[in-house]
Amino acid sequence: MSKSSNLARRKKAEPLGDRLEEVYVRLREHFGPQRRGPYGWWPGETAFEVAIGAILTQNTAWQNVEKALARLKARELLTPQALQEIPQEELAALSVPAGYFNVKARRLKTFVGFLWEHSQGNLEALLREDLTILRPRLLGIQGIGPETADSILLYAGGHPIFVVDAYTQRIFSRHRWIREKASYAELQELFLQHLSRDPLLYNEYHGLLVNLGKYHCKRKPLCSTCPLGPDLPAARRKSPWSRSSTP
Repeated sequence: MSKSSNLARRKKAEPLGDRLEEVYVRLREHFGPQRRGPYGWWPGETAFEVAIGAILTQNTAWQNVEKALARLKARELLTPQALQEIPQEELAALSVPAGYFNVKARRLKTFVGFLWEHSQGNLEALLREDLTILRPRLLGIQGIGPETADSILLYAGGHPIFVVDAYTQRIFSRHRWIREKASYAELQELFLQHLSRDPLLYNEYHGLLVNLGKYHCKRKPLCSTCPLGPDLPAARRKSPWSRSSTP
């Protein structure tokens, strides 16, 4: 039996957690550490700014969010009190760069209203709640889906919850590590079950996957330069990590 066949068999027998950790190591070697501020990979000066950014980034690129956040900062509006007081129409006008500005202004207002109702406008106090209680509460806010809620929980709150986004879905589906139409919950559970419950690890890992999606695993992928390229089924050899469904 060839050396490559032995390697494939050995990798196929590895626990899933070991394989996920190997992906992490490869990506970190390629891209380097992702931490760039007090909230890790996610940019922001305060937990509240992180939360507002998580809402504004829905269905748009981050550079558009940066423009909207800059407008809000210039008006000193990145506080719960200020966002509660500003008229929704004015908030929508300031949010134009992020797209869907009327919808997002309404969602920001709804989120801030929730914050005042549950913690007198104190996001840090709210984020100290137990994850099993807080996550369903956030998901109960109109316009807050799993990715937005988990971004707030992980990046602003430091909770051990993995954020799944379109990049993660694309990368893991393209490599056949999950079934093509795996749900958000299925893919998230893969990380939660097989990696240690470490928010710093989840923070860094998500940032690495975003970089992989942006620079290599695009809609039209650049597989020849991808640090995970050798494991692609399209590389004319079966990936040792390939699976037909989510474990």
